[in-house]
Amino acid sequence: MLDKNITIEKTEILSDNWYILKKITFNILKKDGTLETQIREAYDRGNGAAILLYNRINQTVILTRQFRLPTYINGNSTGMMVEACAGLLDNDNPEDCIKRETEEETGYKISKVEKVFEAYMSPGSVTEIIHFFIAEYSPEMKVNDGGGLEYEGEDIEVLEVSYNDALAMIETGDIKDAKTIILLQYIRLKNIL
Repeated sequence: MLDKNITIEKTEILSDNWYILKKITFNILKKDGTLETQIREAYDRGNGAAILLYNRINQTVILTRQFRLPTYINGNSTGMMVEACAGLLDNDNPEDCIKRETEEETGYKISKVEKVFEAYMSPGSVTEIIHFFIAEYSPEMKVNDGGGLEYEGEDIEVLEVSYNDALAMIETGDIKDAKTIILLQYIRLKNIL
């Protein structure tokens, strides 16, 4: 249900090359009772899902490493990012999406996932909400090498890392991806590993 204190006056498409960038003019009724017109841009790339695979016995997690252009142009000298497996929903429900992405990116075929929460990652400019999952994995679940889909331009390295090393990578700055940090901390808060 939309808020009656906000009225969209105008929406312009600035780009629909990769996803959709909109310029939106709207009126908002402020707390003091004044009506203010604001203009903002919002990037709509659809919603996504992320998962942290963990192994209780070995105290390990599965992460990925891949090139991320936005980080490169913002000072990450290699553009490489260590991340939890993730992807866009692409018209799937979140659970089906994350199972598909897990197999494509990591090579692990999982059947049971636990949804832990949903969160907006950059609500000031991006419409995307991420559905966060965790799942236990074992070596027998490995069905292929992973690495992503070549036709999508993916070139993903799969990393099996001790959980303590993954936490240390946050401290050293080797992990700077918010969704990955959140999932690693969730595992810590819930005493899963």
